[in-house]
Amino acid sequence: MHAYRDQYAQLFHDGRNVVLIAISVDAADTLGGVIGKTYGAHNPKYGLNTRNLYVVGPDGKIAYRAAPFREIDPTSYKELGAAIDKIAPKGAGSE
Repeated sequence: MHAYRDQYAQLFHDGRNVVLIAISVDAADTLGGVIGKTYGAHNPKYGLNTRNLYVVGPDGKIAYRAAPFREIDPTSYKELGAAIDKIAPKGAGSE
C-alpha cells in the first residue's frame, strides 16, 4: 500500500473520479481466507492470498485485472495508470 500512497496523486488523479479501495485479509485466523476465495486470490497450496488488483469502470464492470499484481515492478504502475486513464481521464468531470 505504500506504493499506492506514494503514487496516489499521479495514478488516481488526486481522487477525482477515482476511488481506491483496499481489501486486506491480514487476520487469516479470523477471516479464513473468505475474501481471497471469493475473488480468486486464495492460494490453497500456501494458505495465503496473492495480491490481485481490479479496476472497476463507472458501469460497474471490471475494466482491468492484474492477478497477481506485481507491486515491485514499475511497469505494473504504468499499466494501472493507463487503465485508470482509459475509464477516468484526468480532465473528465474534474470541474
